[in-house]
Amino acid sequence: MKRLTLFTILVLSATVIFTSCSKDDFTGIEGISFANYPKVDGSTSARALNQMVACKLLGIPYEWKSFFLDEWFLIPKTIPAKHENFLTERIKTSQTHGAFMNLIDGNADIILTHRTMSPDEKDHAAAVGVTLIETPIALDAFVFVVHPNNPLKSLTVDEIRKIYTKEITNWSEVGGNNADIIAYARPRNSGSEEVFREVVMDGLEPFDFPLPYVVNPMYGVFTQIFSDENGICYTFNNYANVIARRPDIPQIAINGIFPDENTVKNNTYPFISKIHVAIRSDLDRNSMAYKLYEWLQSKEARPTITECGFIPK
Repeated sequence: MKRLTLFTILVLSATVIFTSCSKDDFTGIEGISFANYPKVDGSTSARALNQMVACKLLGIPYEWKSFFLDEWFLIPKTIPAKHENFLTERIKTSQTHGAFMNLIDGNADIILTHRTMSPDEKDHAAAVGVTLIETPIALDAFVFVVHPNNPLKSLTVDEIRKIYTKEITNWSEVGGNNADIIAYARPRNSGSEEVFREVVMDGLEPFDFPLPYVVNPMYGVFTQIFSDENGICYTFNNYANVIARRPDIPQIAINGIFPDENTVKNNTYPFISKIHVAIRSDLDRNSMAYKLYEWLQSKEARPTITECGFIPK
């Protein structure tokens, strides 16, 4: 992989990518408007998709913009003055656990996340007598990132698991440098942590990482790994490529297979996650929120899902 200089990264981070939002070839939802748009929430990794869907459905032109080595954000180019706060007021990003809690408690109508309910969230839903409908709409890869100076290009599934159970503690044990492996985790109930436990560990209990090795917020994965030559952590492929955009932080192959559109589609990449749209089961079937839930599963939504970097299911 070609290394990027800090100057190049700074130039890239200041770049704005403009996107047309023409409705000529777009099929939306009849009758949807700023006034009746549902209360949407979701994970950090689904923030851009939630916002892009709203822009498409409401005809808002948008752009991608980054603010100095930080996440990339989807921002309206023009929006009616009386609706200028629409994307921050109606489209929330309470992170995965917060989004589920808001949906269960009636503070959101619909959410997009990289996972289904965690055990804690199921317990809360049961306690308040709420059930959810969780439907997968897209695919993504769950990836591991290392420092650019790490010569390792691939790990096996078994090696990843043993690193995170502390059975493997030195990079030399997997063909790397003679240096201690510094493994980082994400907080419990975060989207990436729960997917890590379900998809990667497959029932194995990972090492109980002390707080200095638990990375938050999500973008912190990249800043932490950039500062630690012996570090390893995990994230979602779409977040890495669309939101973080840190090509200077390399992903590693798993079982010799690198995550891309083909290896995710044909299920050869070992760690695949699903983007879910979730609603309460008691949601009014005539509501705009339910129509949005149905639209997100339709073929009409696929071009938007693809444009946002996900793979429609």
